[in-house]
Amino acid sequence: MKIILLQDEKKLGKKGDIIEASDGYARNYILPKKIGVEATPRNLNELKLQKANSEKIAQEQLDAARALAADLESRQVVVSIKAGEGGKTFGSVSSKEIAAALKEQHGIELDKKKIQLSESLKNFGNYEVAVKLHPQVTGKFTVKVTEA
Repeated sequence: MKIILLQDEKKLGKKGDIIEASDGYARNYILPKKIGVEATPRNLNELKLQKANSEKIAQEQLDAARALAADLESRQVVVSIKAGEGGKTFGSVSSKEIAAALKEQHGIELDKKKIQLSESLKNFGNYEVAVKLHPQVTGKFTVKVTEA
């Protein structure tokens, strides 16, 4: 009997896979536990529509991430930190502070976990910061560290 899996099952396969199972196993285990449904033409058509919809959503998310990356390229975020005598800074600029400054100055809200700092920003100056917007898209923008 052909079965369409509704969820990931360790020994059978992943959600959306079409598997071949014995009639008894399908009737007594897979169908009652709602792990899968019988692969009728109607169910196959629904699976095809769901896959097309998820591909469309994934493409829209990729396009949105690319547009945001292009928008971020021209942005500069100014972050100020305290300094002592001789221009020595106290602490460094964190990704949380950068995300807050980006939201305040440009109205763009980013998760601090997506901001990738290659080095800690402990000195004054301009730094290029990478942002992981999508598994396939990485954007960059400039952070200017100034004295408070």
